[in-house]
Amino acid sequence: MTETTQMRTAPPGGGSGSRSPEYRLAMNVLSGLREDLFHDAFAYRPLPRMGTDGPVARRLPARLKPHAARIPHAVVVALALLCLYAGTVEGVPDGPLSLLSGLVCAVPVLTTLVRPVGAFWMSMAATPVVALLGSSYANWPWLPGAFLCHTVVLLIVAIRTRPRTAAWMWALTAAYGFVNDSFWGAGHFGSNATPLLVLNAFGLLLISVWHIRRDARQQVTAQQTVMAHERSRRTLLEERTTIARELHDVVAHHMSVVAIQAEAAPYRVENPPEELERAFATIRENAVAALTELRRVLGVVRAEDYEAPDAPQPTLADLDALLANVREAGLAVDKAVTGAVRELPPGVELSAYRIVQEALSNSLRHAPGATARVEVSYVLGGLGLRVVNTAIPPNTLVKASPGAGHGITGMRERVSMLNGEMTADPTDDGGYEVTVFLPVAAAQTEGEA
Repeated sequence: MTETTQMRTAPPGGGSGSRSPEYRLAMNVLSGLREDLFHDAFAYRPLPRMGTDGPVARRLPARLKPHAARIPHAVVVALALLCLYAGTVEGVPDGPLSLLSGLVCAVPVLTTLVRPVGAFWMSMAATPVVALLGSSYANWPWLPGAFLCHTVVLLIVAIRTRPRTAAWMWALTAAYGFVNDSFWGAGHFGSNATPLLVLNAFGLLLISVWHIRRDARQQVTAQQTVMAHERSRRTLLEERTTIARELHDVVAHHMSVVAIQAEAAPYRVENPPEELERAFATIRENAVAALTELRRVLGVVRAEDYEAPDAPQPTLADLDALLANVREAGLAVDKAVTGAVRELPPGVELSAYRIVQEALSNSLRHAPGATARVEVSYVLGGLGLRVVNTAIPPNTLVKASPGAGHGITGMRERVSMLNGEMTADPTDDGGYEVTVFLPVAAAQTEGEA
């Protein structure tokens, strides 16, 4: 009996697949550190201008609002001047060294305007430089100018980047303070590393909370935008479905009439030719097939609980009954008809009635106590509609109901279906006006008449 020993080959990459979770976690941490503070650390990232529609800009005087976009830049410059002053007042002898110390403290702050991560490294490098230029036994390892410079740079960079980058900067600052206290802090009375770290920790915590709130607000805004778009799209689809259901009766009626007339036509002629009978039979078959397909398509978009109306679809002849119902609901409305009244295609009549109905419903909901006027104009090229309501009276006790704009969407969809034109805008006196034109070809009008 022989034993076969199988040798396991190491996976590609030096056996990284068998690394422990701790090792992978450490590599991910180091990768995050390299990405945040080492990769393109001195890349050019200019500070963007502030929006002029924010809460700060709105409170400014009118003459200062054009310059509001530069407020962040002005604040950074002011902080740099403050660091310049702090770098020259304590721990550094007067003269050129004092000015040099102030400049070393101010330059990293100004660098945050264009290279934020690089400004952090410049601030770290400025700390020992300022300590070498001056001398202090009570403030170690950060002299006053370096203390203020590093704090300002840390906070500005945290605002301009993300919370993880701020955490890395704070950790490196803590490591620098620990190394200084351990190796060079014996000859000093006290260390200010702890106050600096505690102060920066509170500042970075507040900035992180601000970042989280801002991101959450942006996500909510984006979600609301998506929801509004989906709601508008759903409303549009529902309105199209409603239009399809209503037009079914109109189209089905005409197709049924065509089928019946095509079937009865050969019997009205004595001894009709065989070709004529076949032609009428073909017409009837096509009409029945079209009616069947129409019902099948409508069945796809019809809701399960939809019940077809028993009464015929309304037309402009039923407009007086609609106005009577609206008056009973509390809206004072009058009607004016201009032009020669004539019968229009059923689709135009139905859409015109629904548009007037929706416009008056909007007046009832959004302008309680106002008065309305409906104008119907029969012109040569089609039909004109105008529904206008006055402003809400100041002494009304009924509050307006908020709306989502679904009624306007439905009206626009009906007008677009008929290749018409529509405007819906507030009036100068505080009311609202809906104007619609539905084109009707002259041949269609004459055929209907």
